[in-house]
Amino acid sequence: MDVERLKSKLGTYPRFSLAEYPTPLEHLPRLSQEVKRAFYVKRDDVIGPGLGGNKVRKLEFLLAEAQQRGARKVVTYGGLQSNHARMTAAAARKAGMEPHLFYFEHRPARLTGNLLVNQVLGAKMHFVPLGGGGNGMTLETTIRLVRWVAWLMVGPHYHIPVGGHSCLGCLGYVVAALEIDAQARQAGIENAWLTVAAGSGGTLAGLMAGLALIDSPLKLVGIDVGKMWKAFPDSIALLASELCTKLGERRTFTPQQVPMIEAAYAGEAYGTPSAEGMAAIRKLARLEGLLLDPVYTAKAFAGTLDLIEKGKMGKNEPVIFLHTGGLTALFAFDYAKYKRD
Repeated sequence: MDVERLKSKLGTYPRFSLAEYPTPLEHLPRLSQEVKRAFYVKRDDVIGPGLGGNKVRKLEFLLAEAQQRGARKVVTYGGLQSNHARMTAAAARKAGMEPHLFYFEHRPARLTGNLLVNQVLGAKMHFVPLGGGGNGMTLETTIRLVRWVAWLMVGPHYHIPVGGHSCLGCLGYVVAALEIDAQARQAGIENAWLTVAAGSGGTLAGLMAGLALIDSPLKLVGIDVGKMWKAFPDSIALLASELCTKLGERRTFTPQQVPMIEAAYAGEAYGTPSAEGMAAIRKLARLEGLLLDPVYTAKAFAGTLDLIEKGKMGKNEPVIFLHTGGLTALFAFDYAKYKRD
């Protein structure tokens, strides 16, 4: 599909403006020297309200629809250190709506990280200890279950699935795919890999659809950070297919076509830091002064470095790492227990 035609299609969907674009694409010279290839970071961590992060791209489309429907309350859910929940709370406040956040775990004795920010924002946090994560269910089953629970507890509201995992929300990452492709071309970055954390998979699905629609040469790799969902590639393939259809070009992706590495770099569980991820945080901080978060980007960055070291990302091809944000989670964990140096 022609880029301008796709932009025109995307422009027909209302958006509630929450950020300035494009986000920076930065070269990391010291890291590049260490890994012996050009390494870049796409700074989606620097945009949006409530200390920022990539979910703002999805929320612009979702909250525009909520406004059209006259919603007074917005509901979403996630893990205890969910960046999506925190950003939804901040964006909902900016839109004049009351945020309700569901967590299917016990309320912690002390609120830290994202939970503390939610409290400052005055978000209504509902702790329903049914067990965190996907519990072996598919994403679609979990979304339907939580929607039902939320209607019982909150009443009428605008419902946003975990991570903004919906066709409308993920239009935000179709837009981002065009943005990243254009920046790479302008910078003369050729034959590059694009790596991203996959938690609920919507960012990956949006990038898949967007890059495929414009026949971008960027080679996408999603790195699972949670091993939460049953048939996770199926969910991503379905969403990417729906996005293409929504934008006027029927495509059907199979689970086998989803460029994701499941479980290998997720560590013990979603929301639990890994030793490799913590080491990645220290490495990038000390080389470039750039901070990652322990739940999402640290695991994805650690996975990226491991793939490079094992020769699974070619020999000299450039790498673009999508930094999705989440720095507030840095303050929610005890780093001493993961310290190796």
